[in-house]
Amino acid sequence: MAKSVYITATEQKSGKSAICLGFMQLLLRDVGRVAFFRPIITSYPEDVKDHDISLILSHFHLDMAYEDTHVYTLRQARDLVNAGRTNELIETILSRYKKLESEYDFIVCEGTDYLGHDPAFEFDINAEIAANIGSPVALVTNANGKDPDDIVSSTRLAIDTFYEKRLDVLAAIINRVKSSDLEAIRSALTCKRTGEPDCLIHLIPEEPTLGNPSMDSVRKWLKADVLYGHGRLDALVGDYVIAAMQVGNFLEYIEPSSLVITPGDREDIILACLASRLSTSYADISGVLLTGGLQPSRNVHRLIEGWTGVPVSILSVKEHTYKASRILGQLYGRIDPEDQRKIATALGVFEAHVNVKELRSRLDARKSVRVTPKMFEFGLVEKAKAEKQRIVMPEGSGERILQATDILLRRGVADITLIGKPEEVRAKASACGAAIEGATIINPEESSLFDDYVSTYFELRKHKGIRQSDARDRMSDPTYFGTMMVYKGDADGMVSGSETTTAQTIRPAFEFVKTKPGASIVSSVFLMCLKDRVLVFGDCAVNPSPTAQQLAEIAVVSAQTATIFGVDPKVAMLSYSTGASGKGEEVEKVKEAARIAKEMAPDLPLEGPIQYDAAVDPAVAMTKLPNSQVAGHATVFIFPDLNTGNNTYKAVQRAAQAVAIGPILQGLRKPVNDLSRGCSVPDIVNTVAITAIQAQAEKKA
Repeated sequence: MAKSVYITATEQKSGKSAICLGFMQLLLRDVGRVAFFRPIITSYPEDVKDHDISLILSHFHLDMAYEDTHVYTLRQARDLVNAGRTNELIETILSRYKKLESEYDFIVCEGTDYLGHDPAFEFDINAEIAANIGSPVALVTNANGKDPDDIVSSTRLAIDTFYEKRLDVLAAIINRVKSSDLEAIRSALTCKRTGEPDCLIHLIPEEPTLGNPSMDSVRKWLKADVLYGHGRLDALVGDYVIAAMQVGNFLEYIEPSSLVITPGDREDIILACLASRLSTSYADISGVLLTGGLQPSRNVHRLIEGWTGVPVSILSVKEHTYKASRILGQLYGRIDPEDQRKIATALGVFEAHVNVKELRSRLDARKSVRVTPKMFEFGLVEKAKAEKQRIVMPEGSGERILQATDILLRRGVADITLIGKPEEVRAKASACGAAIEGATIINPEESSLFDDYVSTYFELRKHKGIRQSDARDRMSDPTYFGTMMVYKGDADGMVSGSETTTAQTIRPAFEFVKTKPGASIVSSVFLMCLKDRVLVFGDCAVNPSPTAQQLAEIAVVSAQTATIFGVDPKVAMLSYSTGASGKGEEVEKVKEAARIAKEMAPDLPLEGPIQYDAAVDPAVAMTKLPNSQVAGHATVFIFPDLNTGNNTYKAVQRAAQAVAIGPILQGLRKPVNDLSRGCSVPDIVNTVAITAIQAQAEKKA
């Protein structure tokens, strides 16, 4: 079952809050604890709470603090994006969402209100948030004031755009539809796309009591004083009429439910409005708004006060007519938390026109298979934090290493040991603003571990002609010392390579950490985080030209690595030929490797030789390998040689804007991982988290 639903509109005044009420009612019938979450709220003054949050918390008596229900205002979100800090925005929202997910059974999420000046920004940011929290989307479109053709085309466009962004569209709810247009829209609109689950289409007719504001809403919006008609504040406002003409001409413009706006000294208009309510010849207005802070004269007040039962509300505001009218133009019908009649109407309309049973069934069936890079990276950190490991980093004075250490310690990912001279490391940390007080700093030659490490290395390598003096030189090297910490169990894993070559990083591990029992080689994989899923590519960093036997071992070990990181392994052993379609020495090597791999792991879904397009594209797979359980759905890709693998991972990384995490070394007894010399601080954080997770797996093996 899905753990959340993301309710988002495409424009303002869509009636989204009524849809949120309906979803909450639907879920609370059989889900124990439901949370409400608005990642981005409208930019209100500090003393004003978000309307929809207040409505949901109040009506459903949710045991949530207001502060836990939102993260940013729209202005803050836009400022972060404009400053190039979109990642920070998404990470913070995802972190807050995950906290709620751990505490509640389900989360109803609501998107922005589209009250800003950039609807394209709001559309994109809602899609980005929904994708990163892995939530199916309920799309709400506004049909008010549109003809059926426009409604159908705009709804289709919104659905198609969300599909193109790889979002799971659970339902499209077309709200505020004119009753006479319901059948025309229903017959014209479908929501079927090849290869995508069908989404539900629901049409909800316009309900004036929900779409139009009440006089009480006008009072609150303008902070107006009520002069007369306190008992008439529930009247609904259908339109605004500014009265500046003579009475005889003004009366021609009265429509049902009009709010008449006039300066407070226009006593003739005021009396005409009151009289019109008592006349069957004119439509009933909803009320009168007096502007400019002006009020009728004492005698007119006396006249009105002597009137038995003033038929309409009369409000007064300080703003002049133009300003008051402009402010009112931003008001729309809202469901106030204390308005139980409106809430009951909203829930009744939702249940009458939305197939609640089918919607609930679809939610039960939904399970997100999409994984964005941010989701995956967040998952890595959370998994590493669950059983904190000790990670050593030999390049202790490197600026990126120090900045990553700061982040790792703040987030509690791992216990960090830095190799280097303490005074130098602390000076570099201070210079780059990194807080590393929680890290252990070791200078190898001054360490109490040094002599033991020298003796251990000498005993392990003396058969290679190593002398005692050579062993001391080796252990003075930060990479050798850090690797020995892992070997001796004084650290659980090592991460290095931001300043040294791959060979310098992994040579000590090859010398004395050695491979696992049964493993003949050390290989590597990259975790390729695409926009909506994670793939595993191997070997792209270590073995130039593996044999068929080695290729088979790489395939099986890569599948095991995939499992550790939550990727369901379906292995494609790549070649320039699919099945029996081609011949050649390289094809035969992959064919033999696939045969050996199947013997090594009979239950592992594996296909080879297979071309990349047949491995990833279901349509191509149906043509080339129609009966394969891997073709079209592969998640682990084994390349025939280093040349192919390294070039492919970099091509995918750049062309698809994928996040490449790795290389992750596999086959060693204990985890040692290499960084690229061009790595970023987030790359280091991810690699440390990966190394910690590998260490967890090794301890459980």
